[in-house]
Amino acid sequence: MINITLKQLRYFEALARHGHFGKAAEACAISQPALSMQIKEMEEALGASLIERGPRQVRLTHFGEVAVERARDILRAAEELGDLARASRDRLVGRLRIGVIPTIAPYLLPRVISALTVHHPELEIHVRETVTPKLIQELGEGKLDTAIVALPVSEASLAETPLFSETFMLVRSASEASAPLPSADTLREMRLLLLEEGHCFRDQALSFCNLPSGPPREMLDASSLSTLVQMVSAGMGVTLIPEMAVPVETRSASVSISRFENPEPTRTVGMVWRKSSPLAGQLNEIADIVRSSAESRP
Repeated sequence: MINITLKQLRYFEALARHGHFGKAAEACAISQPALSMQIKEMEEALGASLIERGPRQVRLTHFGEVAVERARDILRAAEELGDLARASRDRLVGRLRIGVIPTIAPYLLPRVISALTVHHPELEIHVRETVTPKLIQELGEGKLDTAIVALPVSEASLAETPLFSETFMLVRSASEASAPLPSADTLREMRLLLLEEGHCFRDQALSFCNLPSGPPREMLDASSLSTLVQMVSAGMGVTLIPEMAVPVETRSASVSISRFENPEPTRTVGMVWRKSSPLAGQLNEIADIVRSSAESRP
């Protein structure tokens, strides 16, 4: 019987993902020599090489490419076994790994975490903030229990539950407060500031302006809503932000906020998780708490 451990599988998966011993060791919170030794012991136990060691990076061997997919399956199954144990209890306890997209996290999470702490004090909440594609990937790999994203995500393996809808607001320089409200078509001719590629909010804004495949003229991108608002304040253009972000992002910026005429651009925010997750029942309860937290926002 081959004697390899879950720890070795985790280290191998991290090395395959990062392609670098130093980065993988940092992600696993161990020293580089310790990680290298564990990989070597795993190769000896398997009787085959998993990686090609280079001066700057490592590459998977053909066997390593096959092995890492099996390793991920095993790690996912081990996580689900832990989920089964948690699901068998009366209350949700232990670690809860929540992913949240950046255009939601700063504005909703404080209320959500506060409410979860009250309703489920035994929970150890871990938050992962990144863009939707990465959250979907990490859900599929079993690295997250659930994620709060803009719906739909249209992944056959994921369950979706809507939480709330919110409108997009137009942000202009304070000097333009009395100017006529531009239409979606007019926005196409303005200097529209957007989040960088990878953010679903960017795609939603482009869709509202009838620009699904990108803008027809040079535009400026930013990595956060805060940067977008400050760029508008500096007179560099106009932007759209979700309504929940307005109180936070505009309090120190010289900008004006306007609603569009009907039909207003909106998005539906929801929670997603694996349909196979043993925690599905508890995650529905979590969704109710998140929904109530959103409704209580000022």
